[in-house]
Amino acid sequence: MHFPEIHCRKGEHWLLLGASGSGKTTLLQLLAGLRTPSSGEVRIGDTAMSSLSSSALDKFRGQQIGIVFQQPHFIQSLNVEENLAIAQGLAGRKVDKQKIYNLVGRLGMSHKLKSRTRRLSQGEQQRIAIARALINDPAVILADEPTSALDDQNTGEVIALLEEQAQLSNATLLCVTHDSRLKSYFPNQIVL
Repeated sequence: MHFPEIHCRKGEHWLLLGASGSGKTTLLQLLAGLRTPSSGEVRIGDTAMSSLSSSALDKFRGQQIGIVFQQPHFIQSLNVEENLAIAQGLAGRKVDKQKIYNLVGRLGMSHKLKSRTRRLSQGEQQRIAIARALINDPAVILADEPTSALDDQNTGEVIALLEEQAQLSNATLLCVTHDSRLKSYFPNQIVL
């Protein structure tokens, strides 16, 4: 698969649109360092992702990249708060419970902090996955179909939260979707 050259500056917000099967998720995985490109290069700031060892890439990703996957991947034996705390710990950060409470509260999910993630609805899981992606104030936020399980009202709230959090840390935000409802939220758009 071949992708166009893409340059996203620090603090910019981008929407990557494409039909199912157009390579959106593959591109997102390349940008996150979850796949290695067969040609070309992925750089975040001054760091070439391919130059990092496996363990350095894991640490870099935990500290610099927040990822919202299509399917949330939680540790099922942990509750919501613990899943967010472990994301902080794996990035080498001190667990900040107040930050967890504030972020989950912004998503209207405070009452679910002690709930096991498997007991959440699909939309609730998606919101907690977004909280996990934002918890470490990443330089880059990659969101793969972040609103696919949400109604119109929650879609607007989630995009507003992603944009607000990206602005607070001057992070680059790239949302990958086929959801045309998001077109009006993003001035910068790429179509695959």
